[in-house]
Amino acid sequence: MRKLLEPLSFTRGPGMKNRFMLAPLTNLQSHVDGVLSDEEFKWLTMRAAGGFGLIMTCAAHVQAIGQGFPGQLGVFSDQHLQGLTRLASKIKSENSIAICQLHHAGMRSPAELIGETPVCPSDNEETGARALTTLEVEQLVGDFVAAALRAEQAGFDGVEIHGAHGYILCQFLSSEINHRQDQYGGSLENRSGIFFEIFAGVRAQCRPDFMLGVRLSPERFGVKLSEVVSVAARMLDQAQIDFLDMSLWDVFKQPLEEDMQGRSLMSYFTELERGDVRLGVAGKIRTPAEAEQALAAGADWIILGRAAILNHDFPRQYESDPNFTPMQIPVAEEHLRNEGLSDKFVAYMQSWKGFVAETKKN
Repeated sequence: MRKLLEPLSFTRGPGMKNRFMLAPLTNLQSHVDGVLSDEEFKWLTMRAAGGFGLIMTCAAHVQAIGQGFPGQLGVFSDQHLQGLTRLASKIKSENSIAICQLHHAGMRSPAELIGETPVCPSDNEETGARALTTLEVEQLVGDFVAAALRAEQAGFDGVEIHGAHGYILCQFLSSEINHRQDQYGGSLENRSGIFFEIFAGVRAQCRPDFMLGVRLSPERFGVKLSEVVSVAARMLDQAQIDFLDMSLWDVFKQPLEEDMQGRSLMSYFTELERGDVRLGVAGKIRTPAEAEQALAAGADWIILGRAAILNHDFPRQYESDPNFTPMQIPVAEEHLRNEGLSDKFVAYMQSWKGFVAETKKN
C-alpha cells in the first residue's frame, strides 16, 4: 500500500492528486522589489511538473517592512500581480494546487534590508525592533487579508498564513517576546487572537472555495509546546482553516521540553480532533519510506523541503519505482543547477552545512 499516491480532498478548493507538497522554501531568487523572477518561476514550476500535488511559494511578504531576506517574493503591491498570475497559472496547468504563503518577518527583518527599524509586538532590545501600535496591528491584519485577496486575484487556489519560525505572528504567540498590554497581549487567547482575526478577514473577503491554511512550529523562538497545541486545537475546532501545516524540524523527534518527552512531537498534533481539516507535517522527511511512515503515524500529507531541492520529480520517481532512492547530500553544484536552482539559490544552499559538495581547488 502506497498511501503517498492516494488523492486527498479538502473542505474548500481542489483536491490533491497525491500526498506530496513542496515546502515553502527560502530561495533568494526574486527581484529586489519582490517581483517574481524567471529563476524562481522555473524552480517552482519544475516541481509542479515533477508531480507534487501542492506547490507552495516561498514566504511572500505582505508589507514592504516585513521583508525577511534578500530576493524575497512580494505580495504587498499590485506590481506583483503579473508575476504571481503567471506562476499560479503554470502550477495549476500541471494539475497541482497553487498556494501562496503569506509572511511578515517582524523583528527578524534586517534593518539594512528594509531601510528602517523593524517592528515587533513589543520593543525588542536584542534586535532593536520597535513595538507596533494597536492601529498598526490592525493594519497588519488588514494587509494579510489584502495579500490573500491579491493572491486570489492572481489565480491561486489559496493561501497559507506563516505563523511559524519566529516571524511576526509567532512573535505575537510568544509570551517571551509579546509583552503587550492591549487586546493582543497577555493571555494565550489574546496573543493568538491575531491569527483568528486574519482567518476571519480572509473568510469574509475571499471567495467561498478559497483555501486557507496556517503554518505553526511548536518549539524554539519563545513558544511553548502546550500553548501551540492549545492554539492548534482551537484552530481545528473552529475550522476556518482547511489545513494545518506543522513544521516540526524532524517528524520523528521527541519534544525539547523534558516534561513533554516520552512520545513524538508529531503525536501531540496527530491526536487532536481535526474534523475535515487536513494535517501536513514537515521535518527531515528524506525518503519514500520516511514519508510513508509519517502518514502511517497519522498525518494526512507530507511536506518535502530539502528532498524536493535534490529531486524535483520525487513524486513521479516514486510513482514509477516503489524502491526509488532519492539523491543524498552532499551534491555537486551542477546537480542543483540541473534541478532548476539558479546561481543565487545554489550559493544560498552552500550556507547549509554539508549540502553542497566542496569543489576541489588545484
